[in-house]
Amino acid sequence: MGTTRQRPILITGGGRRIGLALAHHFLNQKQPVIISYRSEYPAIEGLCEAGATCIQADFSTDDGILAFAEEVKSHAPHGLRAILHNASGWMAEKSGGPLSDVLSAMLHIHVHAPYLLNHALEGLLRGHGHAASDIIHFTDYVVERGSDKHIAYAASKAALDNMTRSFARKMAPEVKVNAIAPSLILFNEGDDAEYRQQALNKSLMKTAPGEKEIIELVDYLLVSCFVTGRAFAVDGGRHLR
Repeated sequence: MGTTRQRPILITGGGRRIGLALAHHFLNQKQPVIISYRSEYPAIEGLCEAGATCIQADFSTDDGILAFAEEVKSHAPHGLRAILHNASGWMAEKSGGPLSDVLSAMLHIHVHAPYLLNHALEGLLRGHGHAASDIIHFTDYVVERGSDKHIAYAASKAALDNMTRSFARKMAPEVKVNAIAPSLILFNEGDDAEYRQQALNKSLMKTAPGEKEIIELVDYLLVSCFVTGRAFAVDGGRHLR
């Protein structure tokens, strides 16, 4: 990446799981990192100690999203190397709860936030040369299949998948825009053995590969000078089951 390495990589939702792993991966490469986080927890302190710029953000409103964008600008005077839209929510249509609240929450974090941030921070990504900057949207395996229990979630991730192609058209050739659509990557600590086996059986590869699989794909997309407007499934062949 040459001198562009000094431009920070912005990771939304960078304090947990895949976002956290990506943040530490780039910090270990001496790459400046800015992350958003919603609430305080021990991993945030560790990221700050490692040199990350950690910004608390509220993506549940447009005002919160735009305020975060302004804060990012103050920490990236020379531009951004990439934006990784990793922030996500997981809400089901539960009986008794207002469906409009579920839909609004999923649209704000998966659609409003990437849409508004891509526009607000476009100037930080441009002006650095051909294919010198990146946007990566994290979507989901359910974009292909839908979900009967997480309808708003699946619909919002599908909108994000579509925005990948639209922003790729808008920002080429300076900025490459791609998507990563994972299924099971790693388990939660509280997942019991029965659940884990059921989840593993849904894919052909029957394994939870861990964050490394995503990190290596992100690294590839960042160094490519040609790939844009594509969604990369990381699902262990689940679509063939």
